Amino acid sequence: MRVLIVEDEPRICADISRTLSGTGYSCDWATDGEDAWFRGETESYDLIILDLGLPKMDGLTVLKRWRAAGRQTPVLVLTARGAWPERVEGIAPADDYLTKPFRMEELVARVRALIRRSTGHGTPILEAGGIQLDTKQMHLTLDDVPIPLSPLEYRLIAYLMHHKGRVVPASELLEHLYGDDDARDANALEAVIMRLRKKLGARAIETRRGFGYLVAGEEAT
Repeated sequence: MRVLIVEDEPRICADISRTLSGTGYSCDWATDGEDAWFRGETESYDLIILDLGLPKMDGLTVLKRWRAAGRQTPVLVLTARGAWPERVEGIAPADDYLTKPFRMEELVARVRALIRRSTGHGTPILEAGGIQLDTKQMHLTLDDVPIPLSPLEYRLIAYLMHHKGRVVPASELLEHLYGDDDARDANALEAVIMRLRKKLGARAIETRRGFGYLVAGEEAT
């Protein structure tokens, strides 16, 4: 799952990125409103964390431009502003908000909930056939047997299970698995899928030639 962090304070940005990377997310950064707007317009993200107090273009303007352009990516607003009118104005086109300072545990919980909601899941437990993924605990089982996963394996199976029932193109998987600093290589993607099949069974992830991948036991849409 790929997250864009828009925050002009390097320490806060680094703390958020380190926390989210440790809980299974691939993170990109933007430190001003113009860069954030461009990234949100041209890249595909599962969620955007957006500070309102940004240089070059304020966060609220960025958010309104995304929404006016039809970009419906879930947005979690961060704000240090204390006035309720400003909070209400900022949250209106957003999906949720947190007021600084905040606890990282709370931010992670909000991120998980927003991504689940945006993909149509009401609980942190995702299931497909005998596979069960607890996105809160980052714990996967196959027929009730715990299966250890590398961070990349976790991100891949989590993305497919969040989008179960849909064939996910390889290009989309690459875009959401890897951050800006990683090479997006189709052969590397296939290698991760092969490792997951060894752990979960050869039919756990189906290949639809020329279309993409989906978790087993689900009808494609």
